[in-house]
Amino acid sequence: MTTSAIRDTRHLCQSSCPQPQKTGWIERFFDLSAKGTSIKQESMAGVTTFLTMAYIIFVNPQILSAAGMDAQAVFVTTCLIAAIGSIAMGIFANLPIAMAPAMGLNSYFAFFLVGSMGLGWQTGMAVIFWGSLLFAIAAPFRAYIITSIPTSLRVGIATGCGLFIALIGLHNAHIIVDHPATMVTLGNPRSAEFVLGCLGFLLMVGLVHRGFKAAVVVSIATITLIGLAIGDVQYTGIASMPPSIAPVVGQLDYMGALDMSLFGVILSVMLVSLFESAGTFIAVTDKAGLTDSTGNYPNATKSLYIDSLGSAGGAFMGTSSICPFIESATGVVDGGRSGLMAVVVGILFLLAIFFSPLAGMIPAYATAGALIYVGLLMTADLTKVNWEDFTESVPAFAATIMIPFSFTLTEGIATGFISYTFMKIVAGRYKEISPVCALLTVVFLLRYAFL
Repeated sequence: MTTSAIRDTRHLCQSSCPQPQKTGWIERFFDLSAKGTSIKQESMAGVTTFLTMAYIIFVNPQILSAAGMDAQAVFVTTCLIAAIGSIAMGIFANLPIAMAPAMGLNSYFAFFLVGSMGLGWQTGMAVIFWGSLLFAIAAPFRAYIITSIPTSLRVGIATGCGLFIALIGLHNAHIIVDHPATMVTLGNPRSAEFVLGCLGFLLMVGLVHRGFKAAVVVSIATITLIGLAIGDVQYTGIASMPPSIAPVVGQLDYMGALDMSLFGVILSVMLVSLFESAGTFIAVTDKAGLTDSTGNYPNATKSLYIDSLGSAGGAFMGTSSICPFIESATGVVDGGRSGLMAVVVGILFLLAIFFSPLAGMIPAYATAGALIYVGLLMTADLTKVNWEDFTESVPAFAATIMIPFSFTLTEGIATGFISYTFMKIVAGRYKEISPVCALLTVVFLLRYAFL
């Protein structure tokens, strides 16, 4: 064969034979090709997700500072634990789900454990720590526990948490205030807090309805700017080196939280964390097309270990337990399909630690709309309750109203389980009571008996 013929043969092979596709280590690690995505697509989805959940770095320090914690230090630890949790979820579970401090449990910690029960924040944070470790122990039994607890109770507890958060938002904006005769009443409609709190919420839901991805952040920023313009907010700067986290890290009172009177509270933290996390994981992975017909998704147990151990780590660092954020679904809609999206979110949270002066400027009424909005989202599943069946509707109703009215998750959860078991026995349908429900009912009854 001549040299020219060999050259022609090589040229023909190069043009017609399939060539091995070159992929980088990032594509291989996150299995991007199999998931039908790319680095660019995952990065854009990560930016979208961060913008929709960035409000937590402003809201969480405000809530925890009400418990006497250093707001600037909490700002940094909020960013750090959100970054660590999100990056861990991306690398070890390869799921498009970002993590950050949970909105329900931070309010529960600040306003009930510390504000109502009178615990020191160090003891209250240790309660979160032990509840998170209990969650980690329960992680392998996730499917059994969740399927053993009826939909009516799960919905009632979630809705009650939503109303609890919304009530705090209304109070922070002075829309609802204390009253000696009626307990609560409408605030002063002419006050700046009332007007700007209402405006912030309406602006937020309006932008969300129009599909604006950073609606919550834009609303908080707008209300803060108005507060600056009217002289109600003091300008303290935009960026700086991160403040010290020493005032809040490693300050937990571990043994004080193991008092028998706090056992029901620790159990409640575990149950709420489990329900909230499992529901969000399933919802987001389903939207991403990662679940099977039974609702299982890849690396489910790993994801719950990351969640629970991250929550324990968050408590140690001085912030409330983390959870998967439902806002991750916005990134999934934008094309996020792998853990790379979560890693991008984590990197952005790390960069955010340099903006602590900005967080310190934001008034409580500017973030009140976000609390009310989250409360609104958490009431959406009420339609899943069979309201015609009193053995289902009464427990759901009991949990829903007792959480905000008693200002504690524990009493709402306890009332829900006790009423569920009682209604099923009275109706002669005791066979529908799962062993998990029966056990928790006995635990809560014993708690009341020896309280």
